[in-house]
Amino acid sequence: MSTRLDHHNPLVFDTHELGRRPGAMQRLSRTIDAPRDFGIQGVIEVPEGAPVELELRLESVMEGVLVTGTARALAKGECVRCLEPIGLDADADFQEMFSYPDADDRGRVKAEPGDDAEDDEDRLFLEDGLFDLEPVLRDAVVLALPMQPVCQDDCEGLCSECGVRLADEPGHHHDAVDIRWAALQGLAGSIQDGEKDELSGAESGVDEKQEK
Repeated sequence: MSTRLDHHNPLVFDTHELGRRPGAMQRLSRTIDAPRDFGIQGVIEVPEGAPVELELRLESVMEGVLVTGTARALAKGECVRCLEPIGLDADADFQEMFSYPDADDRGRVKAEPGDDAEDDEDRLFLEDGLFDLEPVLRDAVVLALPMQPVCQDDCEGLCSECGVRLADEPGHHHDAVDIRWAALQGLAGSIQDGEKDELSGAESGVDEKQEK
Protein backbone atom coordinates (compact mmCIF):
# COMPACT_ATOMS: atom_id res chain seq x y z
CA MET A 1 0.00 0.00 0.00
CA SER A 2 1.53 3.29 -1.06
CA THR A 3 1.62 5.98 1.56
CA ARG A 4 -0.38 9.18 1.25
CA LEU A 5 1.14 10.63 4.39
CA ASP A 6 4.03 13.09 4.44
CA HIS A 7 6.68 11.96 6.93
CA HIS A 8 7.85 15.59 7.14
CA ASN A 9 4.52 16.54 8.75
CA PRO A 10 5.21 16.92 12.51
CA LEU A 11 1.94 15.15 13.30
CA VAL A 12 2.85 12.09 11.22
CA PHE A 13 4.74 9.40 13.15
CA ASP A 14 6.82 6.45 11.97
CA THR A 15 6.32 3.05 13.63
CA HIS A 16 8.96 1.08 11.70
CA GLU A 17 11.24 0.99 14.74
CA LEU A 18 8.70 -1.22 16.52
CA GLY A 19 9.13 -3.83 13.80
CA ARG A 20 5.62 -5.27 14.18
CA ARG A 21 6.82 -7.17 17.23
CA PRO A 22 3.95 -7.53 19.75
CA GLY A 23 5.07 -6.10 23.07
CA ALA A 24 7.60 -3.65 21.61
CA MET A 25 7.22 -0.11 22.94
CA GLN A 26 8.55 3.32 22.06
CA ARG A 27 8.24 6.63 23.91
CA LEU A 28 8.32 9.93 22.05
CA SER A 29 8.32 13.60 23.05
CA ARG A 30 7.64 16.27 20.47
CA THR A 31 6.63 19.93 20.39
CA ILE A 32 4.62 20.92 17.36
CA ASP A 33 2.93 24.10 16.11
CA ALA A 34 -0.83 24.03 16.57
CA PRO A 35 -2.67 23.59 13.28
CA ARG A 36 -5.45 25.90 12.20
CA ASP A 37 -8.87 25.77 13.93
CA PHE A 38 -7.53 23.74 16.84
CA GLY A 39 -10.32 23.75 19.41
CA ILE A 40 -13.90 24.99 19.61
CA GLN A 41 -14.18 27.65 16.93
CA GLY A 42 -15.59 30.95 18.09
CA VAL A 43 -15.44 29.88 21.75
CA ILE A 44 -11.96 28.80 22.81
CA GLU A 45 -9.06 27.29 20.89
CA VAL A 46 -5.30 26.92 20.73
CA PRO A 47 -4.07 29.73 18.42
CA GLU A 48 -2.58 28.59 15.13
CA GLY A 49 1.18 28.19 15.48
CA ALA A 50 1.14 28.05 19.30
CA PRO A 51 3.34 25.32 20.82
CA VAL A 52 1.70 21.99 21.65
CA GLU A 53 3.73 19.57 23.77
CA LEU A 54 3.19 15.89 23.02
CA GLU A 55 4.14 12.90 25.16
CA LEU A 56 3.46 9.60 23.36
CA ARG A 57 3.78 5.91 24.04
CA LEU A 58 3.62 3.57 21.04
CA GLU A 59 2.92 -0.11 21.75
CA SER A 60 2.96 -2.84 19.16
CA VAL A 61 0.09 -5.33 19.40
CA MET A 62 -1.20 -8.07 17.11
CA GLU A 63 -3.68 -5.81 15.32
CA GLY A 64 -1.49 -2.73 14.97
CA VAL A 65 0.00 0.05 17.12
CA LEU A 66 -1.71 1.34 20.23
CA VAL A 67 -0.93 5.04 20.76
CA THR A 68 -1.40 6.57 24.21
CA GLY A 69 -0.52 10.16 24.88
CA THR A 70 -1.01 13.58 26.39
CA ALA A 71 -1.09 16.98 24.70
CA ARG A 72 -0.50 20.24 26.56
CA ALA A 73 -1.13 23.72 25.19
CA LEU A 74 -2.51 27.14 26.10
CA ALA A 75 -5.98 27.81 24.74
CA LYS A 76 -7.38 31.30 24.35
CA GLY A 77 -10.91 32.63 24.12
CA GLU A 78 -13.28 34.89 26.02
CA CYS A 79 -15.44 34.52 29.09
CA VAL A 80 -19.03 33.72 28.12
CA ARG A 81 -20.32 35.88 30.98
CA CYS A 82 -18.25 39.08 30.88
CA LEU A 83 -16.55 38.69 27.45
CA GLU A 84 -13.07 39.30 28.91
CA PRO A 85 -10.13 37.52 27.17
CA ILE A 86 -9.03 34.38 28.98
CA GLY A 87 -6.30 31.75 28.68
CA LEU A 88 -6.69 28.16 29.85
CA ASP A 89 -4.23 25.29 30.11
CA ALA A 90 -5.49 22.49 27.89
CA ASP A 91 -4.34 19.02 28.97
CA ALA A 92 -5.79 16.40 26.65
CA ASP A 93 -5.32 12.65 27.17
CA PHE A 94 -5.99 10.22 24.35
CA GLN A 95 -5.59 6.61 23.29
CA GLU A 96 -6.11 5.23 19.80
CA MET A 97 -5.45 2.02 17.92
CA PHE A 98 -3.92 2.33 14.45
CA SER A 99 -4.53 -0.98 12.72
CA TYR A 100 -2.36 -2.75 10.17
CA PRO A 101 -4.07 -2.83 6.75
CA ASP A 102 -3.93 -6.64 6.88
CA ALA A 103 -5.04 -6.88 10.52
CA ASP A 104 -7.85 -9.33 9.70
CA ASP A 105 -5.31 -11.72 8.15
CA ARG A 106 -3.22 -11.70 11.33
CA GLY A 107 -5.70 -13.29 13.70
CA ARG A 108 -8.24 -10.51 14.27
CA VAL A 109 -11.79 -11.78 14.71
CA LYS A 110 -13.82 -10.72 11.69
CA ALA A 111 -17.10 -8.87 12.16
CA GLU A 112 -20.34 -10.02 10.57
CA PRO A 113 -20.48 -9.21 6.83
CA GLY A 114 -23.08 -6.51 7.37
CA ASP A 115 -21.04 -4.79 10.08
CA ASP A 116 -17.56 -5.05 8.56
CA ALA A 117 -17.75 -1.96 6.32
CA GLU A 118 -19.23 0.20 9.09
CA ASP A 119 -16.56 -1.03 11.51
CA ASP A 120 -13.76 -0.15 9.07
CA GLU A 121 -15.10 3.41 8.76
CA ASP A 122 -14.48 3.94 12.47
CA ARG A 123 -11.01 2.40 12.45
CA LEU A 124 -7.75 4.22 11.75
CA PHE A 125 -5.07 2.44 9.74
CA LEU A 126 -1.31 2.61 9.42
CA GLU A 127 -0.10 3.60 5.98
CA ASP A 128 3.28 2.12 5.16
CA GLY A 129 4.12 2.16 8.87
CA LEU A 130 3.04 5.78 9.32
CA PHE A 131 0.08 7.26 11.17
CA ASP A 132 -1.40 10.77 11.28
CA LEU A 133 -2.17 11.90 14.84
CA GLU A 134 -3.99 15.12 13.89
CA PRO A 135 -7.62 13.85 13.84
CA VAL A 136 -7.16 12.04 17.16
CA LEU A 137 -5.48 15.08 18.68
CA ARG A 138 -8.24 17.43 17.50
CA ASP A 139 -10.95 15.30 19.08
CA ALA A 140 -9.02 15.05 22.35
CA VAL A 141 -8.42 18.80 22.60
CA VAL A 142 -12.08 19.62 21.87
CA LEU A 143 -13.19 17.24 24.63
CA ALA A 144 -10.67 18.77 27.05
CA LEU A 145 -11.87 22.35 26.52
CA PRO A 146 -14.96 23.81 28.24
CA MET A 147 -17.94 24.56 26.02
CA GLN A 148 -18.69 27.67 28.12
CA PRO A 149 -15.37 29.05 29.41
CA VAL A 150 -15.43 31.57 32.25
CA CYS A 151 -12.70 33.83 33.63
CA GLN A 152 -13.57 32.63 37.14
CA ASP A 153 -16.27 30.38 38.55
CA ASP A 154 -18.06 33.23 40.35
CA CYS A 155 -17.93 35.71 37.47
CA GLU A 156 -21.05 37.88 37.67
CA GLY A 157 -20.98 38.86 34.01
CA LEU A 158 -22.24 42.17 32.63
CA CYS A 159 -24.96 44.53 33.80
CA SER A 160 -28.07 43.78 31.76
CA GLU A 161 -28.97 47.48 31.59
CA CYS A 162 -25.72 49.29 30.82
CA GLY A 163 -23.26 46.48 29.99
CA VAL A 164 -20.64 47.37 32.62
CA ARG A 165 -18.54 44.46 33.92
CA LEU A 166 -19.92 43.82 37.41
CA ALA A 167 -16.58 42.58 38.79
CA ASP A 168 -15.08 46.01 38.07
CA GLU A 169 -17.79 47.89 39.97
CA PRO A 170 -18.82 46.11 43.19
CA GLY A 171 -22.24 47.26 44.33
CA HIS A 172 -23.17 48.48 40.86
CA HIS A 173 -26.95 48.81 40.49
CA HIS A 174 -29.72 50.83 38.88
CA ASP A 175 -32.78 52.22 40.68
CA ALA A 176 -35.67 50.05 39.70
CA VAL A 177 -38.74 51.84 38.36
CA ASP A 178 -42.09 50.08 38.52
CA ILE A 179 -43.44 50.18 34.98
CA ARG A 180 -46.97 50.84 36.33
CA TRP A 181 -45.83 53.98 38.19
CA ALA A 182 -43.89 55.08 35.13
CA ALA A 183 -47.11 54.92 33.10
CA LEU A 184 -49.00 56.93 35.72
CA GLN A 185 -46.21 59.50 35.85
CA GLY A 186 -46.44 59.87 32.08
CA LEU A 187 -50.22 60.31 32.30
CA ALA A 188 -49.84 62.90 35.07
CA GLY A 189 -47.33 64.78 32.94
CA SER A 190 -49.76 64.83 30.02
CA ILE A 191 -52.56 66.15 32.24
CA GLN A 192 -50.32 68.90 33.60
CA ASP A 193 -49.30 69.88 30.09
CA GLY A 194 -52.98 70.02 29.10
CA GLU A 195 -53.86 72.16 32.08
CA LYS A 196 -51.07 74.56 31.19
CA ASP A 197 -52.37 74.82 27.64
CA GLU A 198 -55.91 75.58 28.93
CA LEU A 199 -54.62 78.24 31.30
CA SER A 200 -52.60 79.81 28.48
CA GLY A 201 -55.70 79.83 26.30
CA ALA A 202 -57.80 81.40 29.03
CA GLU A 203 -55.22 84.11 29.67
CA SER A 204 -55.08 84.87 25.96
CA GLY A 205 -58.86 85.27 25.90
CA VAL A 206 -58.79 87.69 28.82
CA ASP A 207 -56.10 89.76 27.17
CA GLU A 208 -58.10 89.98 23.96
CA LYS A 209 -61.20 91.18 25.84
CA GLN A 210 -59.20 93.78 27.67
CA GLU A 211 -57.81 95.11 24.40
CA LYS A 212 -61.34 95.48 23.02
